[in-house]
Amino acid sequence: MGKLFGTDGVRGVANEYPMTAEMALDIGRATAYLFKRKGHIPRIIIGKDTRISGYMLENALVSGICSMGVNALVVGPLPTPGIAFATNSMRADAGIVISASHNPFQDNGIKIFSSEGFKLPDEKELEIEKLIFSNNMHTLNPSPNELGKAYRIDDARGRYIVFLKNTFPKEYTLEGTKVVLDCAHGATYRVAPDTFFELGADVTSLFDEPNGENINDNCGSQHPETLAEEVVKRKADAGFAFDGDGDRLIAVDENGSMLTGDQIMAICAREMKKEGKLTKNLVVCTVMSNIGLGIAFKELGIEQVIAKVGDRYVLEEMQANGASIGGEESGHVIFLEHHTTGDGIITALQVLAAMKKAQKPLSELAQVMKVFPQKLINVDVKTKPELSTIPEISQVIKDIEEQLADTGRVLVRYSGTQNMCRVMVEGPTREDTENYCKKIADVLREKLS
Repeated sequence: MGKLFGTDGVRGVANEYPMTAEMALDIGRATAYLFKRKGHIPRIIIGKDTRISGYMLENALVSGICSMGVNALVVGPLPTPGIAFATNSMRADAGIVISASHNPFQDNGIKIFSSEGFKLPDEKELEIEKLIFSNNMHTLNPSPNELGKAYRIDDARGRYIVFLKNTFPKEYTLEGTKVVLDCAHGATYRVAPDTFFELGADVTSLFDEPNGENINDNCGSQHPETLAEEVVKRKADAGFAFDGDGDRLIAVDENGSMLTGDQIMAICAREMKKEGKLTKNLVVCTVMSNIGLGIAFKELGIEQVIAKVGDRYVLEEMQANGASIGGEESGHVIFLEHHTTGDGIITALQVLAAMKKAQKPLSELAQVMKVFPQKLINVDVKTKPELSTIPEISQVIKDIEEQLADTGRVLVRYSGTQNMCRVMVEGPTREDTENYCKKIADVLREKLS
């Protein structure tokens, strides 16, 4: 049997296996079949980001779902967390998102939410894979009078905006607050500006004109440089950069300095602890989190649980340990008090709420955590053998770890969604950190590229 699902759904180059119309049709059919039950006509919500390939995949999914006697509810471009919200709010049986997150427009992906708004667990994804690769779904088709219908839901965006606004404390307002938003020409291009405007903010919106091919193109959470310039130029209080599907966030303070997901978690966790809302007095982060985050938590008296990289693993640890906040250095932060998944707009609102409560600028709040110099290099690879089986790679990692000792760390891991290996090094100085990281990356290119 083949393997479809990675750490964040199915992903690949659009119109190439597995992101073809044929595969989308089969994923729609298998998902619909999985959620069918007697005496009930299931409903599956479908949303997407702004990639041009979204039209092709959306129609294929709708066809597959309806062919199994299940109704499809189409909401159009909406952030991934918006689909999770709509699935739960409308009591649908499942939700499907067509997006490749922060990847370039050529890529696309499909991820699935349960009726409660959580990403499907591995075992459910495995069931879908088994159905698809069994090649017998045609034997499961219902009769012509039992086919499903497709409906367009026109008010999904408005419902989601109301939900987002309700996560901001009612005793505060954003009147007089200047914010700059980088929408990455992606799924937040209408929702984010409207949400902040309706809360009273003075909003400047950047990269909010998607054309199907410009999503994440030198903008968004991966490229917040233009945002930082605009924040300083407009003398704004803060800037926020979303990724293509709106589930992660990078913040910029009033001086144009960028804040990672780790810094955002430190700011918000400190505020939650003050208010008695930090359940179990702990935060879930990942192995990629900066050393400085652990030091900050120790000083704040906050416990830390380490998860594998990937928001689904962060969520699993949060649920297992009773945590109310968790996230990744990349800016994917989950506030379980408000939502079932990471939401860039909610994260931005919580940062602004912390600023309002403390009556301090974002640059001052960010001082809660010292960020150790960190260098990340992504190396394209042709294959993904176990790294420990390649002596040269094991040796260079060991040598650098010994040189760093207690002043830094090394993390080398394959991407779960792309053919690349990520090298991350933290160290005492930027020069040392960059040199060590480059040394490991050079060996990886020699052996795996």
